[in-house]
Amino acid sequence: MYALPYYYCELGVTNKIITLSIENFQTINSDILFEIEAFERKNNIKFADSQKDAIIGAFENGIEIITGGPGTGKTTIIKCIIEIYENNGMKVLLAAPTGRAAKRMTESTGREAKTIHRLLEMGVSDEDNSFFGRGEGEPLEGDVIIIDEASMIDIMLMNSLLKAIKLGTRVIIVGDVDQLPSVGPGNVLRDLINSNFINVVRLNEIFRQEKESMIIVNAHKINNGEMPYLNKKGGDFFFDNRESNEGILTTIIDLVNRRLPSFNPNWNKVRDIQILSPTRKGILGVDNLNNELQAILNPPDEKKREKKVKEVIFREGDKVMQTKNNYSLKWTRISGYGDKEGVGVFNGDMGFIESISEENRTITVVFDDERRVVYEYIYLEELELAYAITIHKSQGSEFRVVITPAFMGSAFLMNRNILYTGITRAKELVVVVGSQKALKFMIENTNNMERYSSLKERIIEITSEDKIYKE
Repeated sequence: MYALPYYYCELGVTNKIITLSIENFQTINSDILFEIEAFERKNNIKFADSQKDAIIGAFENGIEIITGGPGTGKTTIIKCIIEIYENNGMKVLLAAPTGRAAKRMTESTGREAKTIHRLLEMGVSDEDNSFFGRGEGEPLEGDVIIIDEASMIDIMLMNSLLKAIKLGTRVIIVGDVDQLPSVGPGNVLRDLINSNFINVVRLNEIFRQEKESMIIVNAHKINNGEMPYLNKKGGDFFFDNRESNEGILTTIIDLVNRRLPSFNPNWNKVRDIQILSPTRKGILGVDNLNNELQAILNPPDEKKREKKVKEVIFREGDKVMQTKNNYSLKWTRISGYGDKEGVGVFNGDMGFIESISEENRTITVVFDDERRVVYEYIYLEELELAYAITIHKSQGSEFRVVITPAFMGSAFLMNRNILYTGITRAKELVVVVGSQKALKFMIENTNNMERYSSLKERIIEITSEDKIYKE
């Protein structure tokens, strides 16, 4: 048994997925293989067969899912699909679940990508109730919708998104099914894939230029249940062996404050280096790590104002994260793509405290996507320090450098899924600090928290009936 709203959302997603899959959609008068070859020549690349299948499938199906790990070419495939559709005069909408993921999508494609909430034109009523301006009565105006980081989308948000998609629109869902599922209810991407109703392309081959990255090579090894290569000379994946939790903590602090900035002066120790922990509690949990790191990276200063909220001290210059969706907080954009003002700050949004005003009882935060938000003190419990964050909270984000501890703990938290998600957040360097025993345990442990969902079964049940035909 589960809550009634989730039941109705599952029904809504099931029905709309089936309808979009079998509905007639606009075709394009173009030789897709010719366009793919032109893209390859223009970008000096060569697609693997599975990558070509993903591109072709985006033109042959009403809905397609493209799933694959890091370095398998998902971003390049998206760019090729966009280019072909745009060459044929079709409007493509891009979206992702979080601000950081949307920003990455914008940077990688050169086109504006929005958060799903912003795509759906989320607003707040006079009674402070949130609503989406886009829905069945006011659908999205696009011929093609591409959604990235789809593993993060819960059943509620997917239902709202699908409601706003008019019949005949093509939908391309992109993500890594082996990452952690959404924080919210459901396991939508996995259920859609396992329904065997939607066209799914699994990307397993690493792009040639990515094979030199030990982050990518080791991510695939870990995902396959194998021990990673440790400390290859000139590599970007390192293991620092420490047996005790106290030794792990000391090493992490030294890496952040001294060793890594000395190794590469271009790495800002606050902005570019991110600690990702599997847990909140304990000496290696994010609560303690944040206290330790704040004391070193942003210590008390008579020139910096502070505000204490329960046991946490917020200080000007602190790195912080929003911990829940707040649909009523107003923001203004300092620069960059997108609307200049709006409402809504979401779980996982990260930024820095710009100022604290005791007179106005406010804290001003500038988020990574250039939105400035003024928090009244009553909302401060929604913020937390973010020098260290949980791996769950890191979904959809990328950081130049990731440090993650490997230690013996709860089997539900110390598992392959957690480790894989954590190391794939890094762009330039991963450092795992801990014992090889703990690392081996995490890789071998596939014990994940069970998600109770009937989405897959609902799709299978309906599509197995004689009245449903899908060519």
